[in-house]
Amino acid sequence: MSVQQTIHVGGKWQAAASGATREIIDPADAKPFAVIAEGGAADVDAAVAAARTAFDTGEWPRTPVAERAALLRRVGELLQRDREDIALLESRDAGKTLEEGRVDVDCVTDAFRYFADLVINEGGGRVVDAGSPEIHSVVVHEPVGVCALIAPWNYPLLQASWKIAPALAAGNTFVIKPSEITPLTTVALMELLVEAGLPAGVANLVTGAGDPVGARMSEHPDVDLVSFTGGLASGTKVMQAAAVTVKKVALELGGKNPNVVFADACATEEGFDTAVDQALNAAFIHSGQVCSAGSRLIIEESVRERFVAELARRAAKIRLGRGTEDGVECGPLVSAQQLAKTEMYVASALEEGAVLRSGGARPEASDVRPAEGYFYAPTVLDQCHREMRVVREEVFGPVLTVETFRTEDEAVALANDTEYGLAGGVWTADAGRARRVAGRLRHGTVWINDFHPYLPQAEWGGFGKSGVGRELGPSGLAEYREAKHIYQNLAPRPVRWFAG
Repeated sequence: MSVQQTIHVGGKWQAAASGATREIIDPADAKPFAVIAEGGAADVDAAVAAARTAFDTGEWPRTPVAERAALLRRVGELLQRDREDIALLESRDAGKTLEEGRVDVDCVTDAFRYFADLVINEGGGRVVDAGSPEIHSVVVHEPVGVCALIAPWNYPLLQASWKIAPALAAGNTFVIKPSEITPLTTVALMELLVEAGLPAGVANLVTGAGDPVGARMSEHPDVDLVSFTGGLASGTKVMQAAAVTVKKVALELGGKNPNVVFADACATEEGFDTAVDQALNAAFIHSGQVCSAGSRLIIEESVRERFVAELARRAAKIRLGRGTEDGVECGPLVSAQQLAKTEMYVASALEEGAVLRSGGARPEASDVRPAEGYFYAPTVLDQCHREMRVVREEVFGPVLTVETFRTEDEAVALANDTEYGLAGGVWTADAGRARRVAGRLRHGTVWINDFHPYLPQAEWGGFGKSGVGRELGPSGLAEYREAKHIYQNLAPRPVRWFAG
């Protein structure tokens, strides 16, 4: 395998300054299928310098909004042109199914188009009434400057785009670091940005590990904003590093998300079937490697046994395998480390008294499931409680825990009993209860009789330790802007405050 020059600085593709490289592993068979540049602090410094120059003296921040929007739309068109190739690359890199990869490309396209539409339809600023016809006062929004964007491994293309699209729409320049585990679709996206006509230096890419690459980006004095998506521990380090230079920070740090099912949602066979089906989707899409995964099933006690029995039966039938194979419904975990972490959490849960209803082990090898791959069977753990690590901590694997409640108040208390607050679901046939419970949940997104959909027009982010700031929606654009008040005196005259 030849080494890809995956560092992009000032419009040029290059190797790492140190010459270091990294193998990219296909999680389905644990074999390398690409070799990329392994950047370091020197590469970050060069990329930030290029972004700084492009912002301070380049054309992009002063490019008319209509032209910026047109470029974002061109990126959307190119994504659709290359949809199959990018989806395949995402499948091999991250382990997800090919269909999931296609959905990701479509969602990324929607995000670029949304932010293009958002900026093109804005007004020229907010006029502020100063109480005098002689004063013209307006609040305008300007790009924040050089942005350091750090994306996770589970949705590499999607999460990178949620940062890149609004950053560009607002007129910023940036340096992006994809996860060192799944960097390839971000490299592909950078190629499309270049093809779309983005000026050199506006978009820069450094591939490499969180330390030193992400760490240097977070602390760099010439960076004006850092946007990070990933784990809580790493997010805390990013915030600490950014605090030294008092730069803007946006953090999306995951969640431990409740899926609350009331008995009345299961009163009919159709309702029961839908709630079980959606509980599977909530927990096991992308092998549970989703920040908003509904990994905590909180179900009314009167329907628990029937619901969990059916859930476990269906979970055991989920078809695991290489994501590019026909008929596969769920791919492998992304790495050996993630597989070991999942096994550890299941073992600890069983030691703490959980009852295994399905899964709990690596599956047997098959034609579509190589023995060396990082596969783990979808796992249902019954009779769980809040003191268990598997209930408190983010597993990021195909593990669903089951807790029960008897009253609405108890359901809400359980759902909110987490240090995170990213997302949650409520299943009920009672419209009043649905609104009450949704209003009481301390989570950034609440689904009623659904789980997982998001809209680029609606803000995404969480309460508590799920992070700071929002992505998507108008607030997602605002993260990449500074507000400026311009006050103009149309009839200046002496104030005479001082007599002399």
